[in-house]
Amino acid sequence: MIKTIVMVLQRGGLGIVLALSISLQGQCQDTTNDLKSDVLQWVDELDASSLAKRKAAENALIKAGPDVLQYLPENKVGMSIEASERLTRVRKALFSLRTQSEVKSLGVSIRLGDAETVGEAFEAISRDSGIEFEFDGDESTPIQAVATPLPFWHAVDLVLDQADLDINFYGGDRETLQIVRREPERPSRVDSAAYAGVYRIEPTSVNSRRVLNRPKLSALNISMEISWEPKTTPIGLTIPIAQLRGKLDDGAMLKPQESGETIDVATNSEIAFSEFYLPMQLPAGQPQKIESLSGVIKAILPGKRQTFELPLAEPGKDVKLDAMQVTLEQVRKNGPIHEVRVGVTLDDAGRSLESHRQWIFENSAYVKRADGSRADHLGYEVYRQTANGVGIGYLFDLGDSVGESLLIYESPTAVVSNEVSFVLQDIMLP
Repeated sequence: MIKTIVMVLQRGGLGIVLALSISLQGQCQDTTNDLKSDVLQWVDELDASSLAKRKAAENALIKAGPDVLQYLPENKVGMSIEASERLTRVRKALFSLRTQSEVKSLGVSIRLGDAETVGEAFEAISRDSGIEFEFDGDESTPIQAVATPLPFWHAVDLVLDQADLDINFYGGDRETLQIVRREPERPSRVDSAAYAGVYRIEPTSVNSRRVLNRPKLSALNISMEISWEPKTTPIGLTIPIAQLRGKLDDGAMLKPQESGETIDVATNSEIAFSEFYLPMQLPAGQPQKIESLSGVIKAILPGKRQTFELPLAEPGKDVKLDAMQVTLEQVRKNGPIHEVRVGVTLDDAGRSLESHRQWIFENSAYVKRADGSRADHLGYEVYRQTANGVGIGYLFDLGDSVGESLLIYESPTAVVSNEVSFVLQDIMLP
């Protein structure tokens, strides 16, 4: 509606259009001021004499959404213990809502548009995802694009299938996929895979074993490959065994073995895939294929990455962004080598810091010198681990250039639980 009004008013003169623009900006400013005023009022009402009013204020703050966070006070003089606890719950709920929104937006949508060649298709995918492709083949190979927006992996597979190409995950990194020539008779990537959220999951081999004298040891193991969108490394990736379901082409059901509660899948931020196998019971009949195999992927997904800057000349300084706090605890000098001790804590860390801490250690940490040059760390040592944080000592060769240098620490500042279902079809049996 606003675009239509502007187009009409342009015929009447630029002055009218500018006036309308200023008016709209004023309305946005008024809306911002109204929200800030409401937030401050609700915060005051967290200490109201009426219990119903205190509850209503807490609910109103949460219902208003993550935009409220910028107006919430860290501490309020004279606030009661109850009101402070309510404010903490509000902040926690809003951080969670914002992180969930960030995680939902992590699944990029690729528009191949009018791409007619492999090179043009890779450029379109890079434009929408930020992922680069290392490819030394013929970029003029023709492909047929589709107009419909596609998930990241579906778009990549569509292009690779048409050009007889594949991916070497060990040749890329966090932001680059290495494209290689496809092995002969490799089946279609699109037809072989299931796409679920930020994941691509594909069976790679099936092995059956019949133990004649100990039938319970007989098994059908399905080797799997799971990929996730680069830059979105899941934390604590698991597949619940009890939720695996399969149907065979002879009508029988394929059931999982009683081998544990979950399948734990290793993840690494530098390689956007991992391998594992699904332990299934050996079918009794003579089926030729698994018509469908379904399950659930559970993980903790990181929110948006943010950058912490801490002056090396100010030990004890901390910076908090969202749910993460990074503290420069100490700078120790030993000749030209400096140990920079950093404390990292995460509110409501949950499983992300129980047995799945590796993502913290993979975060980027370096020193930016006063002249703008960068010093990467030479290694690190973990000197503290708690339920919600770690202490890490990074080693740097800084000589006498500590002065105005900054420690730069990059990390997702919140995490959220994520669960998606997948269904694979037509898996041929040996």
